[in-house]
Amino acid sequence: MARRCEICGKKAQVWYKVSHSHIRTKRKWYPNIQKVKVVVDGKVKRMNVCTSCLKAGKVQKAVH
Repeated sequence: MARRCEICGKKAQVWYKVSHSHIRTKRKWYPNIQKVKVVVDGKVKRMNVCTSCLKAGKVQKAVH
């Protein structure tokens, strides 16, 4: 599964994790991506969407 939101383009960020002794190691922070069925142009489509886009109402979830 692609770790990228198909609505806003949010993806993993790479930063340093800094320990107490200030040893820096790179790590990744991943967005909360969910695979959901959404309605696009009147058709049901499965998309990878972050939870912030779901909460903001940027997509309309398909009803079973």
